[in-house]
Order: sequence, then C-alpha cells, then structure tokens
Amino acid sequence: MVGRCSFSPVLCRFRRSIPTAIGGLPWFACLMPVVFASPLWADNWPAWRGPEGTGVCRETGLPLRWSEETGEGIIWKTEIPEWGNSTPVIWGDAIFLTTQADDRLLVLRVDKATGRIVWTRQVGTADTPRDAPRGYQKFHNLNNNASPSVVTDGEHVVAHFGNGDLAVFNFAGELLWRRNLQKDYGRYTIWWGHANSPVIVDGLVISVCMQDSLADLQEKPHPSYVVAHDLKSGWEVWYTPRMTGAEKESCDAYTTPLVRRVGDRAEILVMGAEWLDCYDARTGQRLWYLPGLKGNRTITGPTISGDIVFATIGMRGATFAARIGGTGELPADRILWRYEGNNPDSPSPVYYQGLLYLAADNGVVQCLDAKTGELKWRERIGRDIKASPIAAEGRIYFLDTAGQCTVVRAGEKYEVLAVNRVNDRTIASPAVSDGQIFLRGRKYLYCLGAKVGSDRP
Repeated sequence: MVGRCSFSPVLCRFRRSIPTAIGGLPWFACLMPVVFASPLWADNWPAWRGPEGTGVCRETGLPLRWSEETGEGIIWKTEIPEWGNSTPVIWGDAIFLTTQADDRLLVLRVDKATGRIVWTRQVGTADTPRDAPRGYQKFHNLNNNASPSVVTDGEHVVAHFGNGDLAVFNFAGELLWRRNLQKDYGRYTIWWGHANSPVIVDGLVISVCMQDSLADLQEKPHPSYVVAHDLKSGWEVWYTPRMTGAEKESCDAYTTPLVRRVGDRAEILVMGAEWLDCYDARTGQRLWYLPGLKGNRTITGPTISGDIVFATIGMRGATFAARIGGTGELPADRILWRYEGNNPDSPSPVYYQGLLYLAADNGVVQCLDAKTGELKWRERIGRDIKASPIAAEGRIYFLDTAGQCTVVRAGEKYEVLAVNRVNDRTIASPAVSDGQIFLRGRKYLYCLGAKVGSDRP
C-alpha cells in the first residue's frame, strides 16, 4: 500500500499539525545516506541493538569479567533519575538515554569518559490518555513511558516516549522540533504501553505504531501505521496505514524496525500483528508481506542475515527463519524452518557466525543452527531475562534482570567463559563502544572495561 503522501514535504506539510520548531528551521530535507556497515559506525552504538540493529558488535577488546563487589572491570557508575528501560545509545564521547522521573519524561546526555551527566532535558509529562472502550492506557509493571530507545546520526538525537512525544535535539541539548503522535494520529490503543523505538534512515525519522484496532467494538477500525518525518524539520513526509487483520491484543507489537539496504533502496522491515512486512523508506510503499504468523502481541524483534530474517511469533510462539524479498504477499514456503522449543517473549534473537542464539524470559538460553533450526544446546543460566543478547569477539553476552551477565563462547558446544554481576535491576539491552560495555540498570548506568593504563581482559 502506498503512503498517502508522496515524498515531498511541500505536499505533506499541511496534512498534520505543524511541529513545534526552534530556530526557524527550513521545511525542506537535506538527505543524508546512512550506510550501516561503514567505518563511520565502528566505535558508535547509535540505536537500539547497535549500528545494524542486530545486536552484533564488530569491535575487539571487550571486557570478559567484571564485579561490582571487587570493582574489577567497573570504570564508572553513575546514578540516573529513575527509571526507564531504554538502551543507551552512543556517538563519540556522548551517551544518550531517556528516563521517567516521577511525572517528568527526560532525555539525558552523559559523558562517556567520566559518567558525568552533561545535560538533562524534559520533553513532556507521563500523562498518557487513551480512548475508551477498553479503558485508559495501562503500562505493564515492567514498562513505562521511557521504554523506547533514542537514535542518533551524530548530529541529531531523536527521542520517543510512550505518551506519543517525538522530540529531536542537537548534541548541545537544544530542542530542534517536537510533536506528539497521539495528537497527530489518534490516541494509542495499545494494551501495555507504547514502546517502539524510532530509526533514522536517509534524513527521515521512521516510527511504527501497532495497536488494538478495536474492530470488534466499532465500525471504523483504529489505525496502526508506519510514519516518516523529516529529521531536520519534523514535517510529515509519508504515512502508511498498517492494518493486518489481527484482532484485539494480537494487533499489539513493541518491536523496532530493521533497516535493510537493497541496492540504492533502503527498506524498513516490521514484525508484529501476525505479519512480517517491508516498506520503501523513501515513499512508505509496502513492498511485500508475509502473513499467517498467528500468536499474540509481539515484543521480541527480528534479526537478519542477508535475505534471511529470524523472528519469534508473539507470546512465545515459534521462532522461524524466512527468506524475504519480492513483491506482494509472500508464499508460506518462504518460511524455511520453525522451532517450537522454549522461545523468547521479550529478548530478540542474535545471529552470529552461522548460529542463532535465543534467550527465553525464564532464564533458559539456546543455540540453533541458523540454516536448519536444529537445536545445538539449551541451558538455564539464571533468573528472568528481558534484555536482548549481544554478540562480540566470539562471545555471546546474556544479561538477566538481576544484574547477572553470563558470557558464553560462541559455538555449537556450550561453554561458559565468565559470570559477572552488578547490583542493580537490569532490563535494558547492553550497548558497546570503544571496547567498553554499557549497562543501564534501574538506578545506575555502568561503564565496563579495562581501567586506564591496564590491559583489557
């Protein structure tokens, strides 16, 4: 389906309320190509799950061991206003994250070298109404308005909150523009609080909203959608409804889009509401869709290797591999295999060196052959897991909610290399930059690595 606006801010600028802009910014876009695997991203972690959105880090020298009890591997620890689950994003010497402090929705910049909070900006408040008939929006007890992660291109910092606020700052903390997606496109009807993170591609901020259609309760279904705004001005560039036919809570998804390059075209892959589908980032046109992924609301996001997507059907349904590409509805035989084991509900899978690693919410981790779906090993490593694992330097890092991180050697045999702990509740996924790992807890932000002047472990 083609977005209802063509790729022209002139045509789109009158379709929506004018964004709150600072400094008289021009409406026109200056497109900036984003190439995810380029050296530009080598030491940065610009978005949730890293530079490619897959949880894979190509750096070396990452810490293997750390301990808050002994201080080993803890470079610094900074108390942050409580609380949120957004992953820190990193560019150069700057770390950005969001948090909810009482009723205030905040964006923070933290100095990477010292942990000092450089600036704090309030974007909005936690007042998050929703339309009847299913009642007011209720956030899950593990979720609040600060679950979406920010994204940066090295100049702009894009923050989205569960109340619908979408705001863009520069690195100095100056607000460039702000708008509210609930005011623009209708109040959220998602069951457990909006938590999708935006992405930046080719000068656009792309956001998804997958929510209850209320089709069983009203004649006109409530929309889910994918929408693009100009990164510099905040004008709507395109808006595409995403109505999959799912019902009630099955419409809900909390996933972040994947960006894939096919020649000169950037594609946006979206998983949720019983579909996997793909959009042209420039126009919003839906290119293809894979239906029939029936389960329930979807939290765990997809990952990708070449033209193979790995994803888990909502509510701990099957994990599957699917070959993507083409146009229109993809046939069912695009699904190459399904795995019906102990599958994740929240953590996203990570593909690394021909293997797929899964972390189930109950603390069980597994390794599958990515070509066949064959189980290679399955082990219980601890308590509940909500964070998505990361892969780096021949290792897989699994972080549970009690601050314990189990480091496993990547491979077909299960081998624990280290078990580490910080004294905090950890739900956000780890981030990596310059050979250091950054963990965001309920109370603290941690920088893990070698002390200055010492050898890295």
